[in-house]
Amino acid sequence: QAQLVESGGGLVQAGGSLRLSCAVSGIDFRVLIMGWYRQHPGKQREFVAQSISSHRSNYADSVKGRFTISRDNAKKTVYLQMNNLTPEDTGVYYCKATWGTSDKWGQGTQVTVSS
Repeated sequence: QAQLVESGGGLVQAGGSLRLSCAVSGIDFRVLIMGWYRQHPGKQREFVAQSISSHRSNYADSVKGRFTISRDNAKKTVYLQMNNLTPEDTGVYYCKATWGTSDKWGQGTQVTVSS
């Protein structure tokens, strides 16, 4: 069965960078629409980025120009490169896979950005 495992979170100072990884197993990675979401303390989970294909992606306005979502088909992994981080980027980041009418969430990885 499909399983998603996020990694790469941590503590970073404002202006720094992190790269999150989401390793996928149990399903053909190539058929998946992949997305990243985050949940800031006291707020609802929000959309961050989506990879529809290797050359088609969408981003939330708040991260556009700073974050990049990408795929590595050989490693069955989706990445979220986060640059110029701000304290507002703090939260638990979740990876999501969608195929057909089904979806699967990862367990989340904590990102904390200090000022």
